[in-house]
Amino acid sequence: MGEKQSINFDIREYKSSLRAKYKKYRLDMPEDVKKSYDEKIFSKVIKLSAYKNCKTLLAYVSTAIEVDTIMLIKQALADGKTVALPRCVVGTRDMVFYVIKSLKDLEKGSFSVPEPIPEKCRKLTDFSNAFCIVPALVYDSSGFRLGYGKGYYDRFLSAHKGMYLVGIGYCGCTVTKLVHGRFDVPVDLLVTEKYVKKCGKEYTD
Repeated sequence: MGEKQSINFDIREYKSSLRAKYKKYRLDMPEDVKKSYDEKIFSKVIKLSAYKNCKTLLAYVSTAIEVDTIMLIKQALADGKTVALPRCVVGTRDMVFYVIKSLKDLEKGSFSVPEPIPEKCRKLTDFSNAFCIVPALVYDSSGFRLGYGKGYYDRFLSAHKGMYLVGIGYCGCTVTKLVHGRFDVPVDLLVTEKYVKKCGKEYTD
């Protein structure tokens, strides 16, 4: 029992340390540099055949330290795609995606992040041919990610298979390998300001 508790403690410390490091990296990034990186990432994403051919875009409204997703949401709406954003279910670690027609369909929700207004939007139930942007603080070369520790996307991705998963992040927020669990779901593609990388999905212990 003591050994197991020690291992769990080490993993928590490891994740906490990484989160602090990469949050600081993002907070310290000059505004003009961030804007340039965001535009480069946006340009790479919309040129992807997977984006061009998808019917549905699953995204989220970015916070100040994340790669800007507003540009992508607006572009997908202009391209006539179905755009769905998540709303956290109060009292749970679950989230539901709702289809929006414009950014006016949003209100401040969980963690002060804009979320769809259920009364104005329909719940998304068909996730086929979906291009899903998955948030993270840091990604590794195999597509595994370290998020913010709430577990919303981990639960969602485990329950919804078959989507094309894309991570968008800064090159400075990538590592060779992250510690991950057997049931963690990696992204298929990682897009940074410098490159687009196809990720492996093999699990290695």
